[in-house]
Amino acid sequence: MRGLPAAARGYIGGTALAAALCAAPAIRLGAGAPWSSTLALALLYAGCEQVRRCPLVGGRAPSGTGPVGGPAGFPAGWASPVLLAGVCLLPPPLAALTAVPGALTGPAKDRSAGARRLWHAAELAPACWAAAQVFRLTGGHPPWSAPQFPVLLLPAAAAAATFCAVLAALDGGVLIVAERHPVRTAWRGLLTRSLGPHLVHGLAGLMMAVLWRSSYGPPAALLVLLPMCLSCWVFAQYHRERAAHQATIRALVQAVDIKDRYTRGHSERVGRASVMIARELGMAEDRVEVLRFAGILHDVGKLGVPTRLLRKDGPLTPQERRVIELHPEYGHEIVRGIGFLGEARAAILHHHERLDGRGYPYGLRGHHIPEYARVVAVADAFDAMTSTRSYRRARPVPAAVEELRKCAGAQFDPRMVRALAASLDRYGWHPDLVTAADAEPAVVADGGVPRRDGEPVGGVVQRRDGESDGGIVPRHGESSGGPERTAVPPGLRPEGAGRDGTR
Repeated sequence: MRGLPAAARGYIGGTALAAALCAAPAIRLGAGAPWSSTLALALLYAGCEQVRRCPLVGGRAPSGTGPVGGPAGFPAGWASPVLLAGVCLLPPPLAALTAVPGALTGPAKDRSAGARRLWHAAELAPACWAAAQVFRLTGGHPPWSAPQFPVLLLPAAAAAATFCAVLAALDGGVLIVAERHPVRTAWRGLLTRSLGPHLVHGLAGLMMAVLWRSSYGPPAALLVLLPMCLSCWVFAQYHRERAAHQATIRALVQAVDIKDRYTRGHSERVGRASVMIARELGMAEDRVEVLRFAGILHDVGKLGVPTRLLRKDGPLTPQERRVIELHPEYGHEIVRGIGFLGEARAAILHHHERLDGRGYPYGLRGHHIPEYARVVAVADAFDAMTSTRSYRRARPVPAAVEELRKCAGAQFDPRMVRALAASLDRYGWHPDLVTAADAEPAVVADGGVPRRDGEPVGGVVQRRDGESDGGIVPRHGESSGGPERTAVPPGLRPEGAGRDGTR
């Protein structure tokens, strides 16, 4: 907890206090309360949470294949039917207690694991309490039997919706105080994405509760979890396949880095800056993820460019420049068959277009340039200007942002520039710099913006290149501070542009 902001500690503590108040009336229920059912459901939920650790169900993703390594087997919340069965079977204080043991002992990321477990328990208890209250207010009064099942569908659906709404409300708050998400976007999509699954879980919980009360007893209720386990196993296989796709993307980026040894780390940083812009614009998380891929893969077409051109120290001839300017089209061809990239393919193809139509490869203008490409163009130029090279130091972030503003409207989309500037004001940009003079660049941590799950992005390194450089680029035989520049025909390349035309 000590690593969290004070506001986050206060928020989690307040939620934990609310959870305690929800469960406190259980003390007055006495021996006549269904304590045995409460204990059985609490142990069942705790056991279901431990299943997420089991390697037989794909409990962890291959390391390094995703943005943040972590559980990739049964998803968090897969055992919600057990909690919702408790909502139907137990008084509200006991329903709140059902979630606590499993939440406190379940899997959590190593970073702030104790705080994560405490938060999980603190949010589930009020959600279960509120859902149990709604279930009873809408007519779900036990005892009841199987013939009453259709009558209980409406109370069960109302309880599941309440459970979902409370979790969404609390999650949005913790995103604001713990991860500093903008208030206007913190709750976006939390309810809509989870309402459907929770309604299905509500139906499964009602079925468990009816079987629990039937003549067959609690063992029959466990049968409801079998289809849930099967669906979660399929979910785990999907994530394993997705992890394999991400590993393929990493391999492509590494191939580019090996071929152009002075450009290591640029792709990762462009992906990170693209995410910062996307989140500031309020894009949905699925689009943010695809845009991250677009930033990471934007230069993959350099695999089709001769290595001698990428590593050339002196100025490029017009013919050599035309060859390098083919790399967006090469990249588009390379990723054409990767279906889940979606709009990222257009970003890879068009990230060197300019609003004034003087970019390449097709000279698109204004909003004819895909939105993802306009985002990546700004992120690409920003990282180029703030990267340290062997022949010059990085520009300060304020100077780079000011240069982007000067070029907004002609080269860059002003909306994307404003979004990046706002995100930088909120989160900053503090990567550890590695100069191009190092023979083997080391992996260093990125002090970037926390992700939705709270983990910072790491594994980026600085690079030297002759391609996408921001600021004044000294050419062969020129000092880092000298005024002399390589002659470039007016209108073809802005001041400070690199070999591929970015700033």
